[in-house]
Amino acid sequence: MKLHFERLELQFRFPWRIASGGPAGSTTYPVVLLELVDAEGQRGLGEAASTSRYQQPPEVIELFLRRVDVSRLSFADIPGSMTYLDSLSAGDSAAKCGLNLALVDGAAQAAHQPACVWMGLSFHEGKHVTSFSIGIDAPEIIRQKVAAAAEYPVLKLKVGTASDLENFRALREAAPRKLVRVDANEGWRTREEALRQIEWLHGDGAVQFIEQPMPATTPVADWAWLKARSPLPIFGDESYHGATDAERAAECFHGVNVKLVKTGGVTRALEALKAARRLGLQTMIGCMIETSVLISAAAHLAELADYLDLDGNLLVNNDPVAGVIAPAGLLSFAQAPKPWGLRVAPLGVSPNNCNSRSGPP
Repeated sequence: MKLHFERLELQFRFPWRIASGGPAGSTTYPVVLLELVDAEGQRGLGEAASTSRYQQPPEVIELFLRRVDVSRLSFADIPGSMTYLDSLSAGDSAAKCGLNLALVDGAAQAAHQPACVWMGLSFHEGKHVTSFSIGIDAPEIIRQKVAAAAEYPVLKLKVGTASDLENFRALREAAPRKLVRVDANEGWRTREEALRQIEWLHGDGAVQFIEQPMPATTPVADWAWLKARSPLPIFGDESYHGATDAERAAECFHGVNVKLVKTGGVTRALEALKAARRLGLQTMIGCMIETSVLISAAAHLAELADYLDLDGNLLVNNDPVAGVIAPAGLLSFAQAPKPWGLRVAPLGVSPNNCNSRSGPP
């Protein structure tokens, strides 16, 4: 097996800001793209999106990838491969996610199946709707962003600052009747503040739910207090990393946001979704800022989600990969470049940095 990886700076269409991390007005976002190739020439593509919130910048991702003995990885034994990766560290979910995606892509291609079918699922054209995210900004820029997102039927507004009221009003000026999801990214510090904000948003009449209103470190008792009183469903994001968090999440939230980068890959996101659904939680599949590799991988799990927020590739203007698309907000593989695996293929972008690791086949 051989491993190749490269760093790419994704370029935002608009400067990006959220409440829980990253410099205000970021214009680029680093990701690490990777490829595994076995002795028979079978290839698998993967992606590790960096994240300041979880202390996994591209340098940390690349450091982990350089530690990997790729001879221990196999398209034929993904559970064993992941067990080996876990033996290297307890964390590094972003790097493990990238390798997991590449392993699944290669395995599903070898089986001549789309990744969803390989995982025992299906994908239905014309059914799966993604929201489109509007980052924190000045009200006049919020209006511009909302106007530019006119084709998308559902918006997600980032909040968690002193400008929440003005920004929501700006969104409503540009889109008076659209469905909206609100993501506080841990921005409201107390349960009382969170409840006041949620009650105000509930008055709008077209807000679907609230993501992560308080910090992940908030005690369970405070989450339970808020859950019992909230007039809108609350979803855990930074509080939900994987299947082992499901029982605690059921005490604290009405639903959870599953992201592949948090769980450590598409097969682990599958486990996280199933665990949440078994406990009666609503499910959402979200994303970081990502290329179509990660977004397509997440789309293969769409059958298990009540809501989708798979727009990371729509927020940038230099996505180097062809895969799932979202015309009018509907996820579609109808134009995908490949019938099997993650159904993705590179468009051909020169890397900023390129590295390789090899192991005996």
